[in-house]
Amino acid sequence: MRFVIVSLIILLVVGSMGVYVHRRASRLLGLGPRARRALSCLLAAGLVAMIGSRLGRGALPDGVLRGLGLGGSTISLGVLISAVLLAVVDLGRLIARLGRAAVARAAGSARPAGVEGRPAEAATRGALAAAGEPAAAGEPAARGEGAAAPAPPPVSFPALPRRAFLANGAAGSAFLIGGGSAVYGALLGRHDYVIEEIAIPIPGLPRSLDGFSIVQLSDIHLGLFVGEPEMRAAEDLVRKARADLVVMTGDLIDFDPRYAEHLGRLARRLGPLAREGVAAIPGNHDHYAGIDATIDALERGGAHVLRNRGRVIGGAGGGFALLGVDDVWARRRVPGGGPDLGRALADVPRDLPRVLLCHNPVFFPEAAGEVALQLSGHTHGGQVNLLVRPADVVLPHGYVAGLYRRGGAHLYINRGFGTAGPPARIGAPPEVSRVVLVSA
Repeated sequence: MRFVIVSLIILLVVGSMGVYVHRRASRLLGLGPRARRALSCLLAAGLVAMIGSRLGRGALPDGVLRGLGLGGSTISLGVLISAVLLAVVDLGRLIARLGRAAVARAAGSARPAGVEGRPAEAATRGALAAAGEPAAAGEPAARGEGAAAPAPPPVSFPALPRRAFLANGAAGSAFLIGGGSAVYGALLGRHDYVIEEIAIPIPGLPRSLDGFSIVQLSDIHLGLFVGEPEMRAAEDLVRKARADLVVMTGDLIDFDPRYAEHLGRLARRLGPLAREGVAAIPGNHDHYAGIDATIDALERGGAHVLRNRGRVIGGAGGGFALLGVDDVWARRRVPGGGPDLGRALADVPRDLPRVLLCHNPVFFPEAAGEVALQLSGHTHGGQVNLLVRPADVVLPHGYVAGLYRRGGAHLYINRGFGTAGPPARIGAPPEVSRVVLVSA
């Protein structure tokens, strides 16, 4: 039911923007009836392919669904970006038109009475003619009987007014940027992996653990668009990051429980790359896919699942408490579900410094008084950010990506490794985080 509602919303939003983009493109390019129909079919096919790739599970091979989803999502994303940019262009034109109209009204009200409808130059010429004065130099004299006929004017084509030229150029740029950005994000941006490294002071951290490295993977979204090639890339990046501990902070499966076995294989391959192994927590998409299947796959892959649990990291020289909680989404959907930090704290000694794994950063204000550091994901860093990052004003507390502080506690938000929705990333490259704990 949830997927049906989301699909209907997508159809309404993208369909409406598609109509707007179709009209603007047809007007800009001067398309004829046949070209307009072809453009309509292309935009509609993109929308149908994007949604059909999600609905066709089991009916078509994954390779076919992947191609349909990638192509359809790229077209639809191009429509969305183009529509937003075109709206900015059209708004600018409207403001300019209203401004010109206001200036014209002001000039009209300030014009002296009696001169409307009779330009000064024409009045002067009439007065000179009435007085028998010759016309001013450069003005043609009245043609007498013996005067030669004037030469026909040269043939010329009407020039495009400057304002119309600029408006058409701006609209064309909106289409180029929208389409080009969508193609880049789908083909290159979603695989432009980076390792982000940051050092965070942890009060009370034993000197023996100074420099301890936690490598964080989040929002992998194993599924139609994240499979074996992406898993190999994740393994290579974690190996390169030299982890003491690997943590996986939720949304590990996109929404299809068939991919739980991929998650188990990935956890099994990452475990030997860190001396403290792999710890994992669920996210909202793991609940959509099936929380039992997700947890079972992680445990069979050798990961420590910290769903409202805690464990001590370190040896005889001292350690810190690694805590993990369930996703906040489960509070509304699962009886007794959701994050329970108190239960996790009960598993560890009270005097240890604490690092918390929580998928959604919105939990940070609640946890900040209890932990030194919270590692989260969920936001994808906005995933599609063209010039601006809308998530900064949309997400609670403005928690989008990177490091934040509240009181004496730190929050680090990983931009995620995979994608949700359109398989594309623009201005929010996928990351593996290397968080280095420093004694403070």
